[in-house]
Amino acid sequence: MKLSDFDYSVPENQIAQQPLNERDASRLFVLDRKTEKAVHRLFRDITDYLCTGDVLVLNNTKVIPARLTGYKPSGGKAEITLLKELKLNSWEALVKGVHEGRVILECGIVAQVSRLNGTLARVDFELPSSQAENKQADIKGLLNDLGVMPLPLYIKREAAKADSKQYQTVYAERDGAVAAPTAGLHFTDNLLSAIKDKGINVQTITLHVGYGTFKPVKVRDIRDHKMEAEYYEISETAASAVNTAKAEGRRVIAVGTTVTRALETSANHPIPSLVRRGKGGVKITPGQNKTSIFIYPGYEFRIVDGLITNFHLPGSTPMMLAAAFSGLSLLKKAYSIAQVEGYRFYSYGDAMLMF
Repeated sequence: MKLSDFDYSVPENQIAQQPLNERDASRLFVLDRKTEKAVHRLFRDITDYLCTGDVLVLNNTKVIPARLTGYKPSGGKAEITLLKELKLNSWEALVKGVHEGRVILECGIVAQVSRLNGTLARVDFELPSSQAENKQADIKGLLNDLGVMPLPLYIKREAAKADSKQYQTVYAERDGAVAAPTAGLHFTDNLLSAIKDKGINVQTITLHVGYGTFKPVKVRDIRDHKMEAEYYEISETAASAVNTAKAEGRRVIAVGTTVTRALETSANHPIPSLVRRGKGGVKITPGQNKTSIFIYPGYEFRIVDGLITNFHLPGSTPMMLAAAFSGLSLLKKAYSIAQVEGYRFYSYGDAMLMF
């Protein structure tokens, strides 16, 4: 399957640069995969498409202010986006403005940059002794003061103070992501309460969004692409809710591609007795793990029955996962309709529900 199969163009004015003031006022493109019928609603209307007994699964990861700005000894500006902690004060990162060498940050902190390959770098932080005396010898404890939200590069502006709240789901709890699980940005506390009041079982899992989710696909044949591993955790409670729903023939709705990847990774082998009773027979396993699953067209979904997602970048792995769920031709048709209808694309854009 060719990378070019996932190409499409997006007008610049449809790439959302700012979030809406009201999260649930974003638009909702509802797509029925069987009938191929599309309906245009507001996101707050999503309760009309969720049924009593559905299990709605959210990703409660929290974005850390992972983008740091500093200066080279020569005075030139450098930017560091932290991706993954390797050990104490040592991170894998994306670095702009310097190939290798020292970057001076605020408060006398020095970042030593060395290249891992052409794209990724290792950054080792040297903290002044005063920080150690304050029991803040870990750079993670200083990110709230030093860093800003790592907005995607297609947002052509500097991160603002408001982004620290807006580029975060209302149910974010666990620090560790370097990008937001953007399908969840549309939910409000009131909307979640309304969903629960309707009898939908809302569960949370954790997948810390890392470089694996937005790493560019550069191979011609997408089957040769390798995902970077990302940490996830599924509680006993969430696993039980999902497994019971699958056994009873009720729907599991994933909020985002990250939830989908975690659930599908954790699915074990079919249980013959349940298969014979026509109840699916697949269970997920609770616990902590890492996933490098790459879902693209041809994948057979074992857990997820419905998907809430955004409109994704051309040739990106989230788009490929969405295409696997809907079918590539139907997804591209939906994207074309969305452009004609004036939907907003990408992270701060509008949403799609597929079932």
